[in-house]
Amino acid sequence: MSRPPGGDDRGDEAIAHPPQQPGPAGAAQDAASDIDPPRPEVALAANGMGSFSWDVASNTMRYDEAGLAVMGFGPGEFDGRLTTLAERMMDVELPAVEEQVGRGLRDRTGFSLYFRVRLPGGRLRWTHTQGHVECDPEGAPVRVIGIIRDASQELRAVDQTEELRRARDERRRQADIVGHVSDALAPTVTVDDVAQALTSSSLLEHLGAVTIVLGLVDNGHLEIVGSNGCPAVLVRDFHLSRLTDPLPLTEPVVTRQPVFVSSRDDYRRRYPGLAPYLDSFSPSAVAVYLPLIAQDIPIGSVGLTYDGRAEFTPDERTVLTALGKVIAQSLQRALLYDQEHELAAGLQTAMLPGRLPQITGLSLTTRYQPARARGGIGGDWYDALTLPDGRIAAVVGDVQGHDVTAAAVMGQLRIALRAYAAEGHPATTVMARAADFLADLDTDRFATCLLAIVDPHTGLTVTVRAGHPEPVVRSPDGSCGWLPTPGGLPLGVAAMGAQAPYPASETILAPGATLVLYTDGLVEARTEDLDRGRTRLLESLRAGPQEPGELADHLLKTMGAFTGEEDDVALLVLHRDRRHPDRLPTVELSLTRADPDSLRTARAALRKALGRWSLDELADTAELLACELGTNALLHTDGHAVLTAHPTSSGRAVRLAVSDTSPASPRRIATTDQSTSGRGLMLIEELADSWGVEPRGTGKRVWCEIALPPD
Repeated sequence: MSRPPGGDDRGDEAIAHPPQQPGPAGAAQDAASDIDPPRPEVALAANGMGSFSWDVASNTMRYDEAGLAVMGFGPGEFDGRLTTLAERMMDVELPAVEEQVGRGLRDRTGFSLYFRVRLPGGRLRWTHTQGHVECDPEGAPVRVIGIIRDASQELRAVDQTEELRRARDERRRQADIVGHVSDALAPTVTVDDVAQALTSSSLLEHLGAVTIVLGLVDNGHLEIVGSNGCPAVLVRDFHLSRLTDPLPLTEPVVTRQPVFVSSRDDYRRRYPGLAPYLDSFSPSAVAVYLPLIAQDIPIGSVGLTYDGRAEFTPDERTVLTALGKVIAQSLQRALLYDQEHELAAGLQTAMLPGRLPQITGLSLTTRYQPARARGGIGGDWYDALTLPDGRIAAVVGDVQGHDVTAAAVMGQLRIALRAYAAEGHPATTVMARAADFLADLDTDRFATCLLAIVDPHTGLTVTVRAGHPEPVVRSPDGSCGWLPTPGGLPLGVAAMGAQAPYPASETILAPGATLVLYTDGLVEARTEDLDRGRTRLLESLRAGPQEPGELADHLLKTMGAFTGEEDDVALLVLHRDRRHPDRLPTVELSLTRADPDSLRTARAALRKALGRWSLDELADTAELLACELGTNALLHTDGHAVLTAHPTSSGRAVRLAVSDTSPASPRRIATTDQSTSGRGLMLIEELADSWGVEPRGTGKRVWCEIALPPD
């Protein structure tokens, strides 16, 4: 190789041994070349580690100085025996350590494990050891070499992380508890709903408690309204305790502070009155009693008992206090609902008839069930009255809306219908007049209505329907079906006087049959088809009991489960007795002013009938009063009247009645010795046992009863 021009003989040496570049990097490299690498034991000790060698055949362990320091041995203190080493280890961890080491020897894989050693003075230290197995040519383990180090800092960080994780899990669990309680109380409406949801077994499990008890403040006492898991004797003996009594449920109400009880002795010290009952508590039970405060007013308290716990952490106390606030809010809402519901039900009940007529041969039962919606007030009603001719009129109806106006309109309409029916109008006329009445009120409300007029003697039933569901009948053989009734428009839809006539339907209610009148809340549900409700009503009626009262309760219960009681219900059950009385024999005679002999003919027929009825003793008086009633009707009306006579149900009296077309009632007038008229009412008052005037749809009826003298 030729030298470059201008070169010298030092060129090859410079290439083979380039000169060191001056500067810091070069100086550091020169210094590093003068430092020897540390011995392994020094490097391990600098990192808190030591080494060991274990001779498997002799079971002898040798640690270097750093290893002895990790294990807590001083110079010359460790004799190399494994038993001495085991004394430093924790008894509970030793079996696991031996099992892992033994598996490492068998598999020739070595081992890596953590264990604690007890240092002088009793302090514990976490250590980590890692060993490698050396084998002879035949593969048998002869020696284990490895390292051991102080793992306290490492595991302390792990412990702190685990503690944080546990704390997060506990906070999440506590939050879930409040969530479970809120979810359980969200759909509740009444106080009973709240008590049932709060004391359910599923919620008790979510709370982690073994017992729960709920109490409400009631006029200076604490009423226990729900419990689960509590001894029955406690609930019985402390129900309606006075707030001044020193008891776990009353103290938070009085002090407005939660009460935490940690043991039986704590119970005995705080509440001496509970001493006889403490044996029913678990020895490890702790309890908390929370005040329920709504709008700064204590309304009750709730108690929870836990088993197998020592105390409540600050986080748990905070969550339990928040839990009391959630329960108090739901309970206050339920109390307000119950108060409104009670007020609405009272108003509704006040507008319904106070009593039902007593009719021989018929049994009547009515029910009113308010809706579960807030307020519960509606326009549903029922009514029943005895008509002048002995028939009974049964009515159910429903005014549009669920408010005070609906209830007020219902009350007015019920009274109007009752008045029209009592006047003796035909069923179609009663309904038509009710429609005009509602239209004249100008309330922008309409109503549906069903009127049934039943003759208890013959079973003849006349029904008229105004936009209302059809009635249903259960026959004596148990079969059920709808009673066909042509319907008209609801009341109040058409203008006054423009309502088309309401058609009437007639049928015979057989002895032993049951007629059911109801409002639509009994069969309608928001989420179900109406036909399903109608079918379910037939099934419930078919399977229901015979007695009308029990049947009414059965229908409300079974249909309420289907409808959810979303609407109020008026229900009227009419049952015709199987052994109904025969129709009383009746004589009906026509009287006319144009036929002077009609009165004579009527007197003769009346006397003959009284003989058939074994009431001959009343013949003279009956003839006289019949003539007075008939003559008065012929003189002061259009000259036409109808005389009817029939024995009473006792068989010891006769009832006479004269019907005419004049609405004017008879009046007593002053008379003298020379007067030729005006004595008719005086005779009736003197000779009859009772008498009266009944308005009729086409006029009036004047009646009187004459009875045989007592035996």
